[in-house]
Amino acid sequence: MHKIQILGTGCTKCVSLSKAATAAADELGAPYELEKVTDFLKFADFGVMVTPALVFDGEVLVAGKVPKHEELLELLRAKEAKDEL
Repeated sequence: MHKIQILGTGCTKCVSLSKAATAAADELGAPYELEKVTDFLKFADFGVMVTPALVFDGEVLVAGKVPKHEELLELLRAKEAKDEL
């Protein structure tokens, strides 16, 4: 099972990224657990200074923006393919 983490304060962009990441993961059919991280100190643990951010299995894939659906699909596909090697 994959772990998707949304780093952010709960702002509109953070909520949008959460919905977009969920939609992309659902479309790919990948089993996942979603966690919303709102603790600023944990942002720093990932090296994230700008939110929202998307972390997939411990790797920051996006920070500071909400990517389009197709871009999210590509990021998640690439990450899954890399993990399968």
